[in-house]
Amino acid sequence: MKAIFLTVFFILSCININAQSDRLIDSMLQILRTAKEDSNQVFLLLNLGEQYERVAPETSKQYYQQSLQLSKKIGYKQGEIKFASYYTAVLNMQGKFDSSLILNKNALALAKQLNDELNIAKTTLNTANSFHMLAKEDSALYYYMQVLPMLDKIGNKRMLGIAYSNIQNIYTDLSQYEKAIAYGKKGLAIFTEEVNDPLNQSYCLSNLGIVYHSLKKMDTAEIYFKHALQISQSIGDRYTESAVLLNLGDIHYKQGRLESSKKNFEKSYQLANEMDLMETKAIALKGMAMYHLEKKNYIMARHLADSALTISIANNIRKQSLMLYGLLSDISYANQDLKLAHKFEEKEDALRDSVNAGNLQEITTEFETKYETQKKTEQIRLQQAQIKQKSTLNYFLIAGTIALLAILLLSYRNYKHRQKLQQAKIDEFETEKLLTATEAVLKGEEQERSRLAKDLHDGLGGMLSGIKHSLNTMKENLIMTPDNAQAFERSVDMLDSSIKEMRRVAHNMMPEMLMKYGLDTALKEFCREITQSGVTKANYQSIHLQNAVIEQTTSVTIYRIAQELVNNAIKHGKAKEVLVQLHFHEQEKLLALTVEDDGSGFDINLLNEAKGMGWKNIQSRVDFLKGKTDTQSAPGKGTSVMIEINI
Repeated sequence: MKAIFLTVFFILSCININAQSDRLIDSMLQILRTAKEDSNQVFLLLNLGEQYERVAPETSKQYYQQSLQLSKKIGYKQGEIKFASYYTAVLNMQGKFDSSLILNKNALALAKQLNDELNIAKTTLNTANSFHMLAKEDSALYYYMQVLPMLDKIGNKRMLGIAYSNIQNIYTDLSQYEKAIAYGKKGLAIFTEEVNDPLNQSYCLSNLGIVYHSLKKMDTAEIYFKHALQISQSIGDRYTESAVLLNLGDIHYKQGRLESSKKNFEKSYQLANEMDLMETKAIALKGMAMYHLEKKNYIMARHLADSALTISIANNIRKQSLMLYGLLSDISYANQDLKLAHKFEEKEDALRDSVNAGNLQEITTEFETKYETQKKTEQIRLQQAQIKQKSTLNYFLIAGTIALLAILLLSYRNYKHRQKLQQAKIDEFETEKLLTATEAVLKGEEQERSRLAKDLHDGLGGMLSGIKHSLNTMKENLIMTPDNAQAFERSVDMLDSSIKEMRRVAHNMMPEMLMKYGLDTALKEFCREITQSGVTKANYQSIHLQNAVIEQTTSVTIYRIAQELVNNAIKHGKAKEVLVQLHFHEQEKLLALTVEDDGSGFDINLLNEAKGMGWKNIQSRVDFLKGKTDTQSAPGKGTSVMIEINI
């Protein structure tokens, strides 16, 4: 039985649908009901689809398609590229490799239009994967070798590990096992030692097991498969688990461990049936049929083999159909039904001839295309040579004129190019100077805030508390009229209110929560205080923030941005409700801060004309963090500001 190959796709990640993930899905769905149509909602739809990807592929595809429609509606090209990466992972699981290739090539073209280096690398890798799944190894290797230097340049270890593992599969197909093992171990080393990615680690282990299986080193192959099975079961990856169980069933069958083989095939079939994986179901049924053939239970063997053949024919899995005709022939021979055995042999021969004819037709068409192209090229060359012979003098005159013009043009372009380079350097220096100045101002501002907060709290606060204590002590030693006593109490109350106000101001200047417990807790406390003040209702949500590692300078800057945006919503938008959301995308190391309100809104075209310092302070801090701002607003429709920062 031929082992199933597992090709690693970029977007796949570990998913374990349990009680915890159910709660996560419920939380995401709740956020989706009130989310505005922006790029943040695109991310939310993709994350929702990802939760279902390995257990309910069709549900996953529905969410991915919604993300594509929204991306097109709001003109978010990055969202269209992300959709292709997520959606083709499901198509590949379902064996729809032609559709996957079309989507990946379109995404690659879009990434090149945007000149996005990271997405060019991702989409190139996914295109190589699609060619490999279609058994077009020359095209697959071409794209893989293109993407390796890109990944080295951007330093993306995870994608590099995926590329190594997939190149291993190609060399396995080509029976170059030493090269396959070398690339496979490179990929496994990355996912074991450098990148914490158990899903891709299980893929690498399984693919290495397949190489050793091909080399007939069954004991070594079994070690790799069992390790891959352990990881896939621990993370709830039922797709990989079903494939690994097939390979273990095949090894145990060849070693004569029939009961263990049957158990693995039955479990693989159960998983494949739940996930609607047709080829896996056919192979698992074939394995169970082989078990019953060995046990001389010919009726059950025939039934299982017929079921596998029905699936293979319905889904045009011709390779499995060929093997099943052979198996049915063996079952018939064992059952002494020679006529039926010959019938299955004839069907096997007819299908093999059809497959060979199809392959020959494909090869013939390819050669004919190359021949016609070469023939046309030769005709063009001949015509060009004849024209050249008839007009040699004119050619030289025109060539001389063109050469002179070209020299003048190149000289002019070279001059303009030097001017552009010089201007670019000046702009770069100016930008660096501005960022340095901004950094110094922001750091100085935070240091001054911290110093003033400390002076207010420790200095003025201590003095006011001392005065209050002295007044209370004095009161005990004085004899006052009732009116004077009442005035004295009012003075003490006013002093107490002043102390509380001073402490509130000091806390706002440098929140203690931010320094002690981090950004997530500080923002949650900030929103709680806003709500308690009665000015407006401030809600706070955080997603995946427990995995984020954020430097203190970045945390302080993001906190100040959130403060300013909420204050703007209250002061200018007269908002009754404000939502502050902090979302960390672990794969892309991207932190997204979103502040939405139901206030009066404004015309975003007026932002560039804003004279106040509030928006300029926000933009300066975003530029300092090298982030991107997406503002959505209109009069009477509230405001949504999303800021994306790489950390």
